[in-house]
Amino acid sequence: MFAPKLVIFDCDGVLIDSEHLACVAETRVFRRFGIDMADDFIVSHCIGLSWASSLKLIETHFNWTAPADCVAAVHAETEAVFERELTAIAGISDLLDRLTCARCVASSSSPERLQHSLGLAGLYDRLAPHIFSATMVSHGKPAPDLFLHAAREMGVSPQDCVVIEDSIAGVTAAKSAGMPVIGFIGGSHARPDLAARLHTAGASSVVGDMKEVASLLGV
Repeated sequence: MFAPKLVIFDCDGVLIDSEHLACVAETRVFRRFGIDMADDFIVSHCIGLSWASSLKLIETHFNWTAPADCVAAVHAETEAVFERELTAIAGISDLLDRLTCARCVASSSSPERLQHSLGLAGLYDRLAPHIFSATMVSHGKPAPDLFLHAAREMGVSPQDCVVIEDSIAGVTAAKSAGMPVIGFIGGSHARPDLAARLHTAGASSVVGDMKEVASLLGV
């Protein structure tokens, strides 16, 4: 059981069930622009990374440069899918109600996407203004910069934080920041091997729903 002064939530795949939707939308657009991308490529390689880092990885892997209209199409397609289908992760509202310690968000998404997606899920007003984006630091996940920035802004030492993460990049970043991390595999994108991979990356525990998170946090 943890007794943190601050709980730091990743957003996509932890607060909102968005990763599967975004991966499908992005894959659909990249294929329209001629990339022969496997169904699971983005899930396997890009979960937890910022959009800029993901795009750079895709361009390098496929020896291709994304035109500006492709990037715009990805954002438009993702936004449209979110408008239709995005939901909060089951149980997150109840967990937020139970938490007595400070909480914040530290995400690889842009501030604009965080406001939009969390707003759609009814969570933005519950977490603002303590919402931190990788655009606020020099290096995103798997570097520790974002988590350290969030802790510093919240006035809490790293060792007094607990991070909730669903990606290898995020777990790696939290461990590098000196923060214990709970791996979460309750999102629709989670594959059967994710629990083992999060454990290997350094997650102290791996759980599949927010009731288990609440138990670990003692609330």
